[in-house]
Amino acid sequence: MLIAQLSDPHVTTGPLAAEQAAGLHRALGRVLALRPRPDCVVITGDLVNNGRTDEYVALREIIGRFPLPVHLATGNHDDRESLLDTFGGTPYLGGGFSAYYHVDHPDGTLVVLDSLAPGGSGGRLGDDQLAWLDGLLAGRPEVPAVVCLHHPPVAVGVPAADAIRLADSDALAEVIGRHPHVVRVTAGHLHRAVTAGFAGTVLTTAPSTWVQASLTMSDDEQIGLVAEPTAFLLHRVADGGCVTHTVQVSHAAGQTCWF
Repeated sequence: MLIAQLSDPHVTTGPLAAEQAAGLHRALGRVLALRPRPDCVVITGDLVNNGRTDEYVALREIIGRFPLPVHLATGNHDDRESLLDTFGGTPYLGGGFSAYYHVDHPDGTLVVLDSLAPGGSGGRLGDDQLAWLDGLLAGRPEVPAVVCLHHPPVAVGVPAADAIRLADSDALAEVIGRHPHVVRVTAGHLHRAVTAGFAGTVLTTAPSTWVQASLTMSDDEQIGLVAEPTAFLLHRVADGGCVTHTVQVSHAAGQTCWF
């Protein structure tokens, strides 16, 4: 099973919208050029920049003609109600009307969590969602599971990012630790590719399809946006494990397809 993980496209509308839209479109085109093609794409949050309905309509225009399944996760820049109004009941949200859901594939389970905590930049899952996750993972232990969310549940050494990570990460770790068939936890939010151990498995965060964040590892330096290459992650789930590749987009010589 191949899962392409894109993240943080920050789609918007208006005079400054072109760069975000083009970045997402280029990344999706690079996905289509892979052989074999991935089974699905998951976009791990900050789908749009301001949570407005017109931005979700713009996102729908970009992904609406894409020929592979696309699954969407919330980030702190998103608005849950506007997302559900635009994509509820469609395969983009697993066919349901919740921002957390799962999609069963023959060779694996894709779980998408909703870490949006309105009113702040940090994330939280909450007891109800964690209980749902625990029960879901217990129901299909014979196949690997990949758990996707926006906010990383670990500190990565970037103070500005660590201050707005997942608040209930210890509770998530308890759930994940009970289910050894979770072969990968994936996140976004950082606008950087980071790898860390988490709850007996591996956490990876995907770069942004728009712009990256500076590697600012001291408190006396302000984090900023940098024009580093855009990229996405490709997770290969096989043989009871997961291998993750970083696929360059903006600075790549690889083939890109139009759709």
